[in-house]
Amino acid sequence: MTFNAFEQFQIIKLISFSPFGLDLSLTNSSLFLILALLFFYFLYYTNIKNGYITPTRWQSVIEIIYEVMYGVVKENIGAKAGKYFPFIFSLFVFIVILNVFGIVPYTFSPTAHIAVTFGLSLSIFIGVTLLGIVNYGANYFAMFMPAGSPLVLAPFMIVIELVSHMAKAVSLGVRLAANITAGHILFAILSGFVWTMITAGGVLAVASIFPLFIVFFITVIEMAVAFIQAYVFSLLTAIYISESEDLH
Repeated sequence: MTFNAFEQFQIIKLISFSPFGLDLSLTNSSLFLILALLFFYFLYYTNIKNGYITPTRWQSVIEIIYEVMYGVVKENIGAKAGKYFPFIFSLFVFIVILNVFGIVPYTFSPTAHIAVTFGLSLSIFIGVTLLGIVNYGANYFAMFMPAGSPLVLAPFMIVIELVSHMAKAVSLGVRLAANITAGHILFAILSGFVWTMITAGGVLAVASIFPLFIVFFITVIEMAVAFIQAYVFSLLTAIYISESEDLH
C-alpha cells in the first residue's frame, strides 16, 4: 500500500442526496463545517452566555481571546468596533475550530480546501464592497483614483487599483488554505516516516524516538499556525471593513 500525503484532503461523500438533479450530498467537508458550528454554539452557551463570575480555566481562555480580538477590531475600526466585533470574533473562532480539526487524527480540515476559504474571502469582499457603496455611494469608486495623480495616468492607475482591490478576495482565501495545507502535508509525511521506522523494528524502532519528537514539535507549530492564520484572516477582514467605513 503506497502512502499518499494528499489522501487527507480528499472529499468523500458520506450521504448521497441529489433532489431535482442538484447535488446536496453530505461530504466529510460539510460534516466538519456543521460540527464546527455546533462546537461554536457549545462554546458560546457554556462560556459566554452562561459564564461564571469567577471564570473557570476554559472560560478564562475564551475571555482572553475575546479581549484580544476586541482590541484588534477597536484598533482598526475605531468607534464603530462594537458594530462589527460579533462578526469578526465569530469568524475568528470558527476558523480556529476548522483549522484545529485537521490536527486530530482521522478528521478533516475544511480550511485546507481553497473552495471553502475562497468562499469565505469572496463573501467578505462582496460584503465590504457593498458596505462602501452604501456608505459613500458613487464616491466610493474614487478610491481607484488616488488624489493628486496626473490625469494622463488615470487609466493605468484605475486598472492597477482595481486589480489590487479585487486581489483581496483571492489573497485572503489563498493564504489561509495554503498555510493549512502545507502544514498538514508536512505533518502527514513526518508521521508516516515515524510509523514506518517503528513498524520496521530493531534499531530503526529505537531511532524513531528522535523524529517522534520532531512530529510532536510540528504538532505544536500546527496549533500555533491554526490560531495565527485565523488571527490574520480576522485582522485583514477588520482592515477591509475600516477602509469601507473610513474612505481615504
